Amino acid sequence: MTTRINKYLSEVGYCSRRVADRLIEEKKVTINGKIPEMGTKVEEGDQVEVEGKRIEKSTNQKKIYLAFNKPVGIVCTTDRRVEPDNIIDFIKYPTRIFPIGRLDKPSEGLIFLTNDGDILNKILRARNNHEKEYIVIVNRPINRDFIQRMSNGVEILDTLTKNCFVKQLGLKKFKIILTQGLNRQIRRMCESLGYRVKSLKRVRIMNIKLDIPTGKYREFTKEELLKLNVLLENSSKIFD
Repeated sequence: MTTRINKYLSEVGYCSRRVADRLIEEKKVTINGKIPEMGTKVEEGDQVEVEGKRIEKSTNQKKIYLAFNKPVGIVCTTDRRVEPDNIIDFIKYPTRIFPIGRLDKPSEGLIFLTNDGDILNKILRARNNHEKEYIVIVNRPINRDFIQRMSNGVEILDTLTKNCFVKQLGLKKFKIILTQGLNRQIRRMCESLGYRVKSLKRVRIMNIKLDIPTGKYREFTKEELLKLNVLLENSSKIFD
């Protein structure tokens, strides 16, 4: 059985596919001593190395699933050259893990970390329509027109955002539930309507809610993981 090199590095829990692609482009990965091209497949018995370190599948590797309350100022990257603000150095977890998706540096709240490349790819696949809930505070009072326009879609990045649930919570505060993840989507949507985001916190991803202090993490409960797997049953992976 053969596996694409970026998928292999993800499945063994070394890094996400996005990071794997970058490592391959930077020629830091070798298969049997040779630098592979993007899309090269790994066969049983092949020796894979990243920056000279042997990478192997572990048959008894424990799957890690963490919910982390990211503080403002922390960068969601596994690139440890981004110091001292990267999420991996901040958490200091003893096993190699990587974040599922992103929260930009000025944002805070819930983000998952794992060493399970399969679940990462299912959650990240945009067409799977997984809900993410945010609490947002903007710089000036909002009104019914703002809520309606945010709900019905805003033109950003040469596209119209999907319809979404938006509810006003205060003079300048609202809740929004997205099923897509465009780059800095909420901030861009607000800017398009003449508002500036002052605070953005993600409080839920799918069935898992934010319930831990800022800067802390916890493992998924058995019940959360069971329900998450049910929700992901019909999800597609990023690559087939």
